[in-house]
Amino acid sequence: MPMIEAKVSMNLPEEKRDVLKADFGKAISILGKPESYLMINLIDEQDLYFGGKKLEKGAYVEVKVLGTVNADSSSKMTSELCRILKDRLGIPGDSVYVSYWGTSNWGWNGNNF
Repeated sequence: MPMIEAKVSMNLPEEKRDVLKADFGKAISILGKPESYLMINLIDEQDLYFGGKKLEKGAYVEVKVLGTVNADSSSKMTSELCRILKDRLGIPGDSVYVSYWGTSNWGWNGNNF
């Protein structure tokens, strides 16, 4: 039921996508969600601006889950996502925004959970 969508300013070749997919798959457990239901959308070459300046290296990440998002868990998740983006893409933490969205309605395979 979780979804991670990452918009990044640089190009993501297939090998980088594979690494991010694996890292995000491990990280989702921080929110108590299973990787087996995780959907990931990686959107590269985005024009991202912060403080009126275009970011050469930047990211905006949305994390969507069924249910509510615990503040402590989301803080740990933000830390992990920033670490992944810095280690894998060289994006500094001060050029990353992460938002969390919880919902009580989530559909899959013709039904809602």
